[in-house]
Amino acid sequence: MNEPALPDDFERRLIIATQAGLPLVPRPYDLLAEQLGVSAGLVKARLAAMLESGRIRRIGAVPNHYAIGYTANGMSVWDVDDAHIARLGETIGKLDFVTHCYERPRALPDWPYNLFAMVHGHDRATVLAHIDEIAALLGPDCRRHDVLFSTAILKKTGLRIGNDG
Repeated sequence: MNEPALPDDFERRLIIATQAGLPLVPRPYDLLAEQLGVSAGLVKARLAAMLESGRIRRIGAVPNHYAIGYTANGMSVWDVDDAHIARLGETIGKLDFVTHCYERPRALPDWPYNLFAMVHGHDRATVLAHIDEIAALLGPDCRRHDVLFSTAILKKTGLRIGNDG
């Protein structure tokens, strides 16, 4: 079995520079390049290589939904026909009120759900109306569903490494 390569010095410095998020400036890769003493092209290429190799999973925004007024957040869970889950998940994932949608294995007999979609709204009634929209889209391919409302804000962070070696 191949062990993943350890990050080289530049990659380690790049991880440290980005682990708290990209700079909130119009050209974040240019600023990172300036801080690291390299070209923006190298920053982009190395991040792309880390994504491709699986060393990092994604580069994306992680909004604080509560701070922007979406205080009702519900993870909707769906028991859908496995033969159609890819198509249905793609459809649901494109809805503007769904921030992420993914397939998970069932844990039968207690947990029959295999499609998950995070739904946001300004209040529970709005979230429940969105859930009804999803149910209509899924139609007969959905056997049952539920919604699990958030009760706390969890701090979302990725891997952190220190500057000390």
